[in-house]
Amino acid sequence: MTVEIAERRLHDAWRECGRHMHHMRHALEDLDPKVPLNGSELEKFDDDTVQVLDQFVLRFGKLQDAIGSRLLPAVLAYLQEPYEDRPMLDKLNRLEKLGYVPSAQRWQELRAIRNGFAHEYPDDPEKNAAFLNLAVASVKDLEALLTRIGEKLDLPH
Repeated sequence: MTVEIAERRLHDAWRECGRHMHHMRHALEDLDPKVPLNGSELEKFDDDTVQVLDQFVLRFGKLQDAIGSRLLPAVLAYLQEPYEDRPMLDKLNRLEKLGYVPSAQRWQELRAIRNGFAHEYPDDPEKNAAFLNLAVASVKDLEALLTRIGEKLDLPH
């Protein structure tokens, strides 16, 4: 892969992550008065609040997908690190060693949170609320990860 292609992929992935972060923050601002969530309140949300919650869930998942499948590989390619065909854990460990990912373990925990609330539990609103609260609390970790990558590579805000 040429340096120009690697740089283009990095900037494309960066812009995608920025879009998801923007929309996720917007949804989170609307949800803020209702956080932390609990199961009984979750069941009483009106259609507008459900729509905002769905927006948050969608963007949280898409942001993680974009970071994991596009941005992190693009960072490695841009750095000319030969990790294209390596397992994700190897990529995470390399990025942690290079200082781009604060903790490979924390990234895996964030993925587990995303996977947890990707499934709805219609008979267990407390479980749904608990997963959503974990996701809301983990937004700062995603922001910190993007800030670190942006600063290290001097990417636009």
